[in-house]
Amino acid sequence: MSKLQTAVQEIADEMRARPDRGEVAHYIPELATVDPNQFGIAVVGVDGEVATGGDFDVPFSIQSVSKVFTLTLALGKVGDRLWSRVGREPSGSPFNSVVQLEYERGKPRNPFINAGAIAVTDLILSGHQPREALGEILRFIRFLADDPSIAIDENVAASEQRTGFRNAALANYMKSFGVIENPVELALGVYFHQCAIAMSCLQLARAGRYLAMSGRNPATGHPVINAERARRINAVMLTCGHYDGSGEFAYRVGLPGKSGVGGGILCIAPEKASVAVWSPGLDAAGNSHLGRVALEALTKRMGWSIFGA
Repeated sequence: MSKLQTAVQEIADEMRARPDRGEVAHYIPELATVDPNQFGIAVVGVDGEVATGGDFDVPFSIQSVSKVFTLTLALGKVGDRLWSRVGREPSGSPFNSVVQLEYERGKPRNPFINAGAIAVTDLILSGHQPREALGEILRFIRFLADDPSIAIDENVAASEQRTGFRNAALANYMKSFGVIENPVELALGVYFHQCAIAMSCLQLARAGRYLAMSGRNPATGHPVINAERARRINAVMLTCGHYDGSGEFAYRVGLPGKSGVGGGILCIAPEKASVAVWSPGLDAAGNSHLGRVALEALTKRMGWSIFGA
């Protein structure tokens, strides 16, 4: 057994035994029913090595982890013009905060808080029907993961649409400043369905590997995005990927990462590996509690922190 597989298996065993599991996301009814005792981890190295542990093959709702892929798509469409509509600074506020939008005249602080991600999705929607935009997002993720079976959990999407009043408020407020160009209900429909994409840890780790390989598709060696753009997406993940817990994550884990309230985290070790963890219980900032603990353990054991071993 390789050093990596040994580390991953030991971490999975340790996480399974821990009693401190956080709280599942209750504000989305469908997510409130998920068993908090599950834990999965998958690591896909740039050399092709795969290491897995726990419930690594169980699909879960990726939620805000999807924002990494929509940001990549949007930058491919309009390049750096995107940043005129969405900022690149940490929020220091909860992911669904309305307060900052009011101070900053409708421009979201970054593409990983809900307001910013809705603005990015609106950009992808422009010139398309919602079904076409959603199909483009889903095809892109399937292409990256090399897995056509990845699909949307329609029950989660419907649950989000029934209860997404805060997101509707964010979108309408941005619409009043011209940041949202399409009808609000269409942009939100695509956004809710994008967040409801279900993936396993292994699928998610495979999908993220381009960000560990300077933007290259590992299957072909051809670029998905250029190296500079990959580096910048990783930078925004490091500073903004965990909402108002981003500083704590950078301090403890030392890698770019993006969390979702479904309990998943995609983490990138540049030029080394793409890592996905899943544990449904969340901390106070809305990030997977055991997911962060597991990633901290992994980076320590493998010496992967970008700030040094």
